[in-house]
Amino acid sequence: MITHRPEGVDGDAFELEQEAELRSGFLAEAAHWLRDLLGPGERVAAAVRRVLDVGSGPGAASCALARAFPQADVVAVDRSPLLLARAEERAAERGLAGRITTRRAERPEEFGRLGPADVIWAGNVCRHLGDQQAALRSLASALRPGGLLAVAEGGLPPRFLPRDIGIGRPGLQARLDAAEEEHFAAGRARLPGSTSVVEDWPCLLAAAGLVPTGTRTFLIDLPAPLGLAARRYLHTRLTRLLVEIGDRLDLGDRLTLEQLVDGDTCTGILWRPDAFYLTAVTVHTARLCRDRA
Repeated sequence: MITHRPEGVDGDAFELEQEAELRSGFLAEAAHWLRDLLGPGERVAAAVRRVLDVGSGPGAASCALARAFPQADVVAVDRSPLLLARAEERAAERGLAGRITTRRAERPEEFGRLGPADVIWAGNVCRHLGDQQAALRSLASALRPGGLLAVAEGGLPPRFLPRDIGIGRPGLQARLDAAEEEHFAAGRARLPGSTSVVEDWPCLLAAAGLVPTGTRTFLIDLPAPLGLAARRYLHTRLTRLLVEIGDRLDLGDRLTLEQLVDGDTCTGILWRPDAFYLTAVTVHTARLCRDRA
């Protein structure tokens, strides 16, 4: 696992890399769940010949999907050349270089030109696109008849500290969540073609012409005391939050956050014995009917 940011790697890419490692167990479990949704037996999994990982980031989901569907070619799709390069490196490190390729795409209308695919995984993609319904329609258009679309959206925000951490006012994490949600909502409103929808994902998938086939929430639970890699991820995350939402916090909370990212104090996240990592990721699935015209 990468624990120090390499030269030339931006902070967002580094955080995604760290997060991908923490969530590798969930991704493997989710990929096997998708395989089971398609039907029992190895023959069904063997019939999956092409898989798209849209919004692949550093390729963690691509590798999990390649293992779950051993006969399939997997395409990692992202807008960042840096992350696509990392996806290629990850595939090579895991002996999957011959089965995972990359492709750059930025706009939702490009998704329909990525197919045809038997399985599409879209992890936290739609929330970053202005018209989420249009993005789902574009993804659905890349499916082969009988194909499966899995959208990882929602769940529960990460928890990693007790309510009372001994510095500042108790309940800091809840206030960080609220400030981060306000920041995200403001960013969504500025996206090109931003459209407000009720984020009922099975309903949105049905409106895209698909048949919902199940939703499942996966728990990621790393209890205290955390290993160093997880602590460094939390340090990266909190450092980003200090930059992005620091001006939305009152002075007391901002000072507490600054203490948490201070690597030289025992109250910092790198040293606290009470730090943990607990989150939940929800995956919604739907299929394209085989008899659709």
